[in-house]
Amino acid sequence: MNALIIFGLLAILMLTGMPISISLGLTVLTFLFTMTQVPLESVALKLFTGIEKFEIMAIPFFIVAGNFLTHGGVARRMINFATSMVGHWYGGLGLAGVMACALFAAVSGSSPATVVAIGSILLPAMIRAGFPDRFGAGVITTSGALGILIPPSIVMVMYSVATNTSVGALFMAGVVPGLLLAMTLGGVTWYRARKFDYPRQPKASWAERWRTFRASVWGLLLIIVVMGGIYTGIFTPTEAAAMSAVYAFFVAVFVYRDMGLKDVPKVLLNSANMSAMLLYIITNAMLFSFIMANENIPQTLADWMLSQGFGPIVFLLAVNVLLLLAGNFMEPSSIVLIFAPILFPVATKLGIDPVHFGILMVVNMEVGMCHPPVGLNLYVASGITKMGITELTVAVWPWLVSMLAFLLLVTYWPAMSIWLPKTLGVM
Repeated sequence: MNALIIFGLLAILMLTGMPISISLGLTVLTFLFTMTQVPLESVALKLFTGIEKFEIMAIPFFIVAGNFLTHGGVARRMINFATSMVGHWYGGLGLAGVMACALFAAVSGSSPATVVAIGSILLPAMIRAGFPDRFGAGVITTSGALGILIPPSIVMVMYSVATNTSVGALFMAGVVPGLLLAMTLGGVTWYRARKFDYPRQPKASWAERWRTFRASVWGLLLIIVVMGGIYTGIFTPTEAAAMSAVYAFFVAVFVYRDMGLKDVPKVLLNSANMSAMLLYIITNAMLFSFIMANENIPQTLADWMLSQGFGPIVFLLAVNVLLLLAGNFMEPSSIVLIFAPILFPVATKLGIDPVHFGILMVVNMEVGMCHPPVGLNLYVASGITKMGITELTVAVWPWLVSMLAFLLLVTYWPAMSIWLPKTLGVM
């Protein structure tokens, strides 16, 4: 009964258009003051202990790194390199967009940042080359979602905070699914380009490919700095985030020189605004999960599902449906922080690997970012393309269907997620 009251109140507040962070906070406060005897001192203690985790520090650092890279010319050089490699294939610029999004995802950790950085440069070029605007919008909107699956990923850090799962293991677990999803999206792009005979670019010479690689190598090295440093044990994921922020600043200001020192305060201010918003959501979500645990809601749900004889197959299918529905109304950070503490205990009781479950949730978030009405990537792409949400929804459907098929594969083939971290010994 308490669970229905809590979620009912949260739903009502969200339907009024209130921001999710404030809705969470008001739900918690209302429940605390009217329906429970929990001492406020313990709530205050939970408020501070819940956000003093070392892993949370990675979030603002990755945001700073992503902002420096977005404004620092890294995206343009990655696009040039990707175009030189695959531009001569069917739908060459579209394939270059998928490849550039995958590369930029591996240094930014954010899907909206990937859509903005790659889309604002590539979409006008695709239209000039003769591609339909819907084709380009579909490619960039869906490929931009790779930003939260290919490590480093801010959403993975949030899942780690909510469930105490290893960030390093999650980062390594995202590599294989991320590459396979990029290949899937690239396959859809190539097939549609070949079917409708879209333009192809002249084949680049090896000298041109080497030139574009050398121009983009400083950005690509960040992948090695982050992932190599974590794997070799040189630094933790949080320390890797700090390293990436310093490295991105150095590359943007002193190597590529696309930014001046006078632009740095603006980038830092934008990063602080975004970090403050996410940390406020995390704070309220921690209180929400505290109330859930105090009322034994996750444990009750787990016991009920086990008593009904539900196994991992049915549970994972139900999780996918629930998260896809939540993606209609909420953005990824909120979904992970609200649902992970509730669903995670059930998953562990059913013997589902925590890392596999984390990747499953992240792929669900990817799909949610690409479908209406709250798909964040749709709104970002709409701002770039000046297309309406309805038109963008029609544009992305071929890629969205392939993402749903990929979600099923990730759900019921856990080896895809956990093979690499087990092989590397990080889980």
